[in-house]
Amino acid sequence: MKTTPFTEKHIALGAKMHEFAGYNMPIEYSGIIDEHLCVVSKAGVFDVSHMGEFWVTGDHALEFLQHVTSNDVSKLPLGKAQYTCFPNEQGGIVDDLLVYHVEPQKYLLVVNASNIEKDWNWCNTHNQAGAILENASDRTAQLAIQGPKAIDILQKLTPTPLDRIPYYAFETGTFAGCQPVIISNTGYTGAGGFELYFSPKDADTIWNAIFEAGKEEGIQPIGLGARDTLRLEMGYCLYGNDLDDTTSPLEAGLGWITKFIDNKDFVGRAILEQQKAAGVSRKLCAFKLRERGIPRHGYEIADGQNNTVGVVTSGTISPTTKEGIGLGYVKPELSTVGSEIFIRIRNKNIAAEVVKLPFRK
Repeated sequence: MKTTPFTEKHIALGAKMHEFAGYNMPIEYSGIIDEHLCVVSKAGVFDVSHMGEFWVTGDHALEFLQHVTSNDVSKLPLGKAQYTCFPNEQGGIVDDLLVYHVEPQKYLLVVNASNIEKDWNWCNTHNQAGAILENASDRTAQLAIQGPKAIDILQKLTPTPLDRIPYYAFETGTFAGCQPVIISNTGYTGAGGFELYFSPKDADTIWNAIFEAGKEEGIQPIGLGARDTLRLEMGYCLYGNDLDDTTSPLEAGLGWITKFIDNKDFVGRAILEQQKAAGVSRKLCAFKLRERGIPRHGYEIADGQNNTVGVVTSGTISPTTKEGIGLGYVKPELSTVGSEIFIRIRNKNIAAEVVKLPFRK
């Protein structure tokens, strides 16, 4: 298994380790519920160094990105980040990702760890524009510090005024005496906070500084288990569960990152335009159980007549509300808020209600 610059720290702290996307990663430390509630109420540190980072530069960088991504990168100002996806020729999703506009003609793509090789090959195959591509994944470390106390903790370690970095914006500066560090007001927990990108040689310095600065605020290391429950409570999609090569952004409720504008001939555009005009045959919805039970990935969804109408893509017991919650694809007529559906759990139909996101207010 691959390691991150923090793997030995996780082991020394007693983390439960497991393979994820080819990496030896911490799943939990003190327990998923404890870690989840720590992030919601205080602050937690996630090692996300397994994520992939690609640099896109040169005169044709924007042309390339307009072709391979669904969102409108031409509207992305310097110092801002954008959520988007790589559509495929069938209208499915190769991956979802972030695009950072770092300098004129210089962008950083942050892709999912499980898709690094796949995305790298995809980008090179579709680089007819002649952009300069660099895979910096192995030379980039990343930590996500999330929670309501994150900004106060991190501000002790950087002269950059963090309260002046809006959501989905970033600055490059000095952090814990290390530079350059990209300080990004992003994250996948819904609890607020920042993500830091830096050289692996600075990993020890930055890790130790964060935990020393956050000691009084009760900061904790957080594993991938709580990262999953936190993102699910917000209704954020996870690639491989809620998104994949067969799901379209329109089915997944991501029409807002799919821009059918002039002079943007992105991969799969024609099929997605047809889908938008004709309507989709399924939609991703959020639901909560009306009875006790735990919805799991892969469980069938039924209607009131016991017809199979979809499948659960993500599900858990919410650490915040203690209810069974989940996401799943169903027929469009059952995706509206208030609709009744049933989750098949151990051959029993458990009643559920389609609800508005997020689960955690």
